[in-house]
Amino acid sequence: MKNKGTKMLETERLVLRKFIMDDAFFAYQNWMSDELVTKYLRWQAHENIEITKEVLKSWILQYSNLDFYQWAIVLKENNEPIGSIGAVGQDDKIGMVHIGYCIGSKWWHRGITSEALQAMISFFFNEIGLNRIESQHDPENIYSGKVMKKCGLHYEGTLRQADFNNQGIVDACMYSILREEYEERK
Repeated sequence: MKNKGTKMLETERLVLRKFIMDDAFFAYQNWMSDELVTKYLRWQAHENIEITKEVLKSWILQYSNLDFYQWAIVLKENNEPIGSIGAVGQDDKIGMVHIGYCIGSKWWHRGITSEALQAMISFFFNEIGLNRIESQHDPENIYSGKVMKKCGLHYEGTLRQADFNNQGIVDACMYSILREEYEERK
């Protein structure tokens, strides 16, 4: 692994970039205060913008670490952040990152999360030199699994009562893609 930190990535419709404090209003309004978004996540919907500002501040401070990866998902059409995607876990010994993502419910079912995840997969395999990218979802959150499948991740199995979210203790459907599988798809 050759960690390079959160670099700007671009797709057809999106810019993935570092958060800045000026993003607080849109982050709060577009997804961090949305209970539909946080239903299957580990953190509660933000009750006020001050909570959002604290989260963004902590992320911004971590950008100096080359092993920190957290992107704002920004629509090119209006330069507005609508979600976040990043490595929520990693293991340098096996060259692995665990990806987490969320976007505002207003933008669901448009292929935006898949577009962002695909850009990250390319970045992590091509620039960082990873061996494995993984992600997981609550079995009740079927659309998250559809994003993973669309991006070439393979279902590995369901871990029973292996996670928690705002629904309580839950099962975890695990997905991954290996470098060799990514190379075969090119």
